[in-house]
Amino acid sequence: MIRKAVIPVAGLGTRFLPATKNVPKELLPIVDKPSLMYIVEEAIEAGIEDIVFIAGRNKEAIEDFFDINYELEKKLEESDRLDLLQDLIQIREKANFISIRQQKPLGLGHAILCAKPVIGEDAFAVLLGDELSAGEQKATADLVNTYNDKKQSTVAVMEVPKSEVFKYGIIEAEPLDENTYKILSLVEKPSPEEAPSNLAMPGRYIFTSSILNVLSELKPGRNDEYQLTDAMDILCKQEEMLAKKTRARRYDAGDKLGYLIANVEFALEHPQLKEDFKNYLLSLHSRLT
Repeated sequence: MIRKAVIPVAGLGTRFLPATKNVPKELLPIVDKPSLMYIVEEAIEAGIEDIVFIAGRNKEAIEDFFDINYELEKKLEESDRLDLLQDLIQIREKANFISIRQQKPLGLGHAILCAKPVIGEDAFAVLLGDELSAGEQKATADLVNTYNDKKQSTVAVMEVPKSEVFKYGIIEAEPLDENTYKILSLVEKPSPEEAPSNLAMPGRYIFTSSILNVLSELKPGRNDEYQLTDAMDILCKQEEMLAKKTRARRYDAGDKLGYLIANVEFALEHPQLKEDFKNYLLSLHSRLT
């Protein structure tokens, strides 16, 4: 069973400067929760119990956010307003949080390798820290179900326009059924002419511990970094690796436009805000047309 997840959060968030000068981009709010909180909730919903943050310098605020704030919680309890933190308190009760420092920014593959002391020989999930998944069945739960059935590394994929393949890791694959593929090879951010397909990886993975062995021997690749896609390309030739077409909606909260879109979409599902916000959007539409 998949009980461990790695969430890399070491990025500098330069696309959101100056907002991220002192605040980690992962703590920027989507409506009323930090984007990272949605990702942690997704992991917990999939049965994850141990969550490993791979953090860089000046990311202590992430550890503090998921820790107890005794003074604040005591004050809220005394005023009978502890419900304002109920979601966060429930998360703390369901998961253990472990933070590991990535000493140098050497790429996503290196970040995941930093988790080896915690992962050991277990299979584990990886959730990228700026990719949001929404819908009834989120991507990680779907991957966990597939892994529990097949016991093979499984990654989420989605179809993208051919003109956008340069933004993603792209798979070459052989279809096994309508939504499942056997991965033959992978390439990181290819040009449209070089891309073997339009099946892109939106940042959700389940790996056997074999990926850590591959990463430990990997040489630097694109941008002189240790690329996870390169390690996956090696692994899929050593053992079978599956891709599962995700049914979840995906939002890139690491991109300014994607971040704004995510706020709109999540606001439209917020139990206290959705009706008023929908009415506002309708009034805005009439003003723009």
